Amino acid sequence: MPRFSANLSFLFLDLPFLERFAAAAACGFRGVEFHFPYDFPMDEVADAARRAGVEVVLFNFPAGNWAAGERGIACLPERQVEFRNGVDRAATWADALGCRRVNCLAGLRPEGISEAVLRDTLIGNLRFAADHLGAAGRQVLIEPLNSRDTPRFFVNRSALALAILNDADRPNLFLQYDIFHAQVMEGDLALTLARLLPRIAHIQFADNPGRHEPGTGEINFPFLFRHLDAIAYTGWVGAEYVPTGGTVASLGWMRG
Repeated sequence: MPRFSANLSFLFLDLPFLERFAAAAACGFRGVEFHFPYDFPMDEVADAARRAGVEVVLFNFPAGNWAAGERGIACLPERQVEFRNGVDRAATWADALGCRRVNCLAGLRPEGISEAVLRDTLIGNLRFAADHLGAAGRQVLIEPLNSRDTPRFFVNRSALALAILNDADRPNLFLQYDIFHAQVMEGDLALTLARLLPRIAHIQFADNPGRHEPGTGEINFPFLFRHLDAIAYTGWVGAEYVPTGGTVASLGWMRG
């Protein structure tokens, strides 16, 4: 079976954030991830992971005003200084947490700015982030989000993400492949995973429709998890879904 990490921004939400690390470990997870750690004391987050014995495997760069509907700022030319300050902040957190990967959300396509300018801004910011984090041996990831649930998201397909990564041209830039978003936008999951394997540094999953746990929708997760083993994927696979009941009750997929 793959190495599974628990996304603490989706799972164990009945507990305070710092208590979710131990809860994940108690359920058999050896890795954890989350959207943003920045509202919590850095030493307390690091201590929660250490005491639980879990590895922090992924979090996001600061992504603007999430509560107000922003979904990243990396493609927005007027937010470039803010993005690059966020890279500095995320690098400090990655050092404190021992986290090797930070995910970049491109942001929503605004009115009145050309596609070329948005793309060039994103590429420049990815290069900056990759150079800044690469010195410490860290990876920068970019994640496509589906346009059904996140309309106007600038990077919504794997092919577009790969083209941007190719143009950015840094050895520590990789794709985060989210099975849920990919199923909505393009399907053909098994063959795409095999084809893109050298470019994928992290995988996340939820079933479709509904973004719930495996077994609630159309995706054949037992097959996909075996397939990841068969193609020799060795990275983490993040459980990023909305449980239909409590988190613990939703974990039957972990037992095969």
